[in-house]
Amino acid sequence: MRDLAGLEEVLASPPSEVASHFSAFLSGWVTHSALVILAVDDVGSPRKQHGDAKLISDISLSELEAVSSSLSPGEFRRGEWQLAGRPRTSLGSLARTGALLVMTDPGHGESDELVFHFWQILALQIHQQAKEASPVYLMESRAAASVRAEAVTELADRYTTTLESMLAVLRTSSIDDRAARQAATNLATEAAVHLRTSTDRVLTFTEEPVATAFERLRDDLRPLVKYRDIDVQFVEPPVDGRALPSEVAHGARAVVRGAILALVDQPAVTRVRVQWDCDGTNLLVNVRDDGPGALSAESTQLQPLQQRVRALHGQLTLSATSGWGSEMAVVMPLDPPSLRNDDSALSTLSSREREVIQLIATGSRNRRIALALGISENTVKFHVSKIFRKLGVSSRGELTALVADHRSPFTPPVSASSADRP
Repeated sequence: MRDLAGLEEVLASPPSEVASHFSAFLSGWVTHSALVILAVDDVGSPRKQHGDAKLISDISLSELEAVSSSLSPGEFRRGEWQLAGRPRTSLGSLARTGALLVMTDPGHGESDELVFHFWQILALQIHQQAKEASPVYLMESRAAASVRAEAVTELADRYTTTLESMLAVLRTSSIDDRAARQAATNLATEAAVHLRTSTDRVLTFTEEPVATAFERLRDDLRPLVKYRDIDVQFVEPPVDGRALPSEVAHGARAVVRGAILALVDQPAVTRVRVQWDCDGTNLLVNVRDDGPGALSAESTQLQPLQQRVRALHGQLTLSATSGWGSEMAVVMPLDPPSLRNDDSALSTLSSREREVIQLIATGSRNRRIALALGISENTVKFHVSKIFRKLGVSSRGELTALVADHRSPFTPPVSASSADRP
């Protein structure tokens, strides 16, 4: 029972705390110096980690991808992989969802099989949360840019190192010109291949080609309509359309799935047409049926869809004609809103309220904020309530998105105590 209670706590933890809770939960079975999760489907926070801070900061995305490539879906094994710049004994598992778990310097392996099953359950939970694409999840995903920043930093570091190495080779007097040119050419060739691969990796985490996103939608819809007498027609988007930000692609698929379910629940619906288009600025989604036209914009089935669309700053309209069917049109902007210059509301915040906002934006809950700032939880609740009222937001997800849009007024970030670190 203790095991199930601990796993329940892991599954119920917010995304920012999943790694720390899972690491603490597993430490009773397998000791480890660090735990890293890489789940590309989770566009809001693909990389989650806990443990030795220096080790975690030195483990690169390319090293994690190499571990992932060496494993088969559903495989769990101990091995030696290049991590943090050197070979390191680790425990690695690639879940059937494609998510990767790495535990460095693992202890004895008597409980490996149990750990593997726990990981499969957590990986399914992460995948399901991403697939559902709740409004808060979408807002936080749009606000998050940490993975892209990390990947770009890696590219810059690699580029700088390559140039310095080439200059060192060309300047040395210990080898002749021909050997120096050959060495510089080899360095440049290797770097070019790495940079191209890394650029693809950056796009993988942040964008999906519109044709690929639409094909994934078709795959998602097959189980929904397999046992229904419904003809679903797909109008392909232009293959050369602009790539979609990952959170837009996720949100659009979730909205279309919900729309299909709402439409086919009406009597006498035999055909549904799904069309995506892209005008370079927006993703344009159109879903039309041949049913009785009984749906309205206030229908209960459409409220979750409206919330998802609003979370991505989009618009959903529904037109229905009795006896002729319903048509749903969705416009989703591909870019987040430009930074707003009206900081009048922000200027009313006290220094303590700004500190609370910074900690909320990192995913901290009230108890951890209280520990970090040396105040009571009730005081934190008071500050949060005031902040929501002043800024006109109703959830932590909206507040996180607002902080992302107004990054400069909130910097430098508050320096949290050790109690607030994962």
